[in-house]
Formats: sequence, structure tokens, C-alpha cells
Amino acid sequence: MIKRAYAALAAMICLLFATGSYADQPKPWETGMQEAATGNMHQIRWFEAYTLWFIIPITLLVLVLLVVVIVKFRASRNPVPSKTSHNTLIEVVWTIGPVLILLFLAIPSFNLLTDQLTFPQQIDVTVKATATQWQWNYEYEGSGATPVAFDSFMLKDQDRTAAGKDDKSKYPRLLAVDNEMVVPVGKNVRVLVTAAPTDVIHSFAMPSFGVRIDAIPGRLNETWFNADREGLFYGQCSELCGKDHSFMPIAIRVVSDDQYKQWLAAAATDLNKANKALMAAVDQPTTVKVAENTAK
Repeated sequence: MIKRAYAALAAMICLLFATGSYADQPKPWETGMQEAATGNMHQIRWFEAYTLWFIIPITLLVLVLLVVVIVKFRASRNPVPSKTSHNTLIEVVWTIGPVLILLFLAIPSFNLLTDQLTFPQQIDVTVKATATQWQWNYEYEGSGATPVAFDSFMLKDQDRTAAGKDDKSKYPRLLAVDNEMVVPVGKNVRVLVTAAPTDVIHSFAMPSFGVRIDAIPGRLNETWFNADREGLFYGQCSELCGKDHSFMPIAIRVVSDDQYKQWLAAAATDLNKANKALMAAVDQPTTVKVAENTAK
């Protein structure tokens, strides 16, 4: 009994403090950006907070000036309006002030753009993402004699049970897909993005990664990311592409390097089996293992 009590206690502690995989997705009434999962997204969130230190004071200053003008210089108090044509000091201030503000905004902005557009010297995984109306196709470069390539469609409600994705908190409606893109954590992933030659323009967007790039028919764009934690992350096509534009989600599952290699090897022969094996390994609560080991 004592061992079982310790096991239950250990399980609860692990459940509270576990950092296992979870789904990053939009939340109800969310006004800010999603939690960052890459270095670039951390910089984007920092830059957003940084710009607010300029935007809020400027907005309040303009509001105060408007109120002063409305109250102090209204027609009832100033029947004879001022005919002042200019003021040298004010001209200098409102010329130099915006220049300095734009300078303070431009430097970190250019640094962020440089980091986003500068690819790391070593690329560990390359995935080609091809968009069509209305789904994504993923093809893994150099994945062996039998290349790993598959389509990714939005998961329908009637297919949830068969796919083992009944939990809508982890596999939300309109965002969950039948086959996620799988990548290893802590690795540099390059994504080649395009659209089918006879299709329209789409956009590959993953908010938690700070990634958004157009998929243009006949052209090949590229972006990259390095996920710093495991989890299941959701995005969507962000370019209006037709009547089912809102039903074209993107799901990326970030797993450990060993789990990724096992999945890649198995997906070459049986994608469905590989996905279910990966889900069983990732979704299995670590607290069960801890409880079993403690009980022994």
C-alpha cells in the first residue's frame, strides 16, 4: 500500500511538472502571439514588446495633444484664430524626433530580418512542402531508397477514432490533420515551399516558429527553423486560395532525434503504422512509467 501511495504521489508530481509534448495552437480570446518554439520567434516576440515602448507613448501623446487642441483652441474660447504660420523649434522637434524613433526601430528590425533570412551552414533535415487546393504534400529529401512523401489533409470528425485522435484539446477541430510533418527537436530544418504548377498562391505559416512564406506555382521559396522543444504545433495557409482556404491547416510534430529516425525508417514502408507508433510513443504519459518503476 505504501509503495502504491508513493507511486501515485510520484505520478501526480510528474503530471504537474512534466515538460512532455503538447499542442501549441490558438487559444480562445487570445490577443497576443503564440508561445515561441524557435529562436527567431523569441526575437519576434521581443521585438513586438520593444515596439510597444514607442507606440504607447506616441499614441498617448497624440491623444493629449488632440484633447488640448479641442479644449483650449475651440471656437468659443478663440473667436479670433491664431495666424501663426510656423515655429522653428516645433519644426526641428517633429523632424528629429521621428527620425530617432525610426532609427531605434529600424536597427533591431534589420537584425531580425537578417537572422530570419540567413540560413545556418549545416542543414539537418530538408522537407519540400507543395500546396494544392486544399492540402499540403510533404517530401523528405534524402530519406533513403524509398522516399518518404505523403499528403496532409485536414482531419474530418468521422475519421478521428480511426486515426486515434479523439482528444480535441490536442487535436483541435479545423487544425488537426491526418498526417503531420515530423521533424527532430534541436535540428536545423529547411522547408522548400512551392505550389502545384496549375494551382494558385498559398502560404506556409507556422506562428510558433515565426515562419510565413508564400507557396507560388512554378517557383521555389525556402525558409528554415530550429524547434527548441518537442510538441505538436499548428499553423494554416495564410494566403486566400479559394473556397476551402480555411480548411487547409498545417501540423508539425517535433520529436526527439531517436524518435524521428525510427519514424522516418518506418514511414518509408508503412506511413500509417509509423504514425501510430510515433503517437503511441509520444502521447503515452511519462507518469505511467514513473509510477510503474516506483511501484517496483
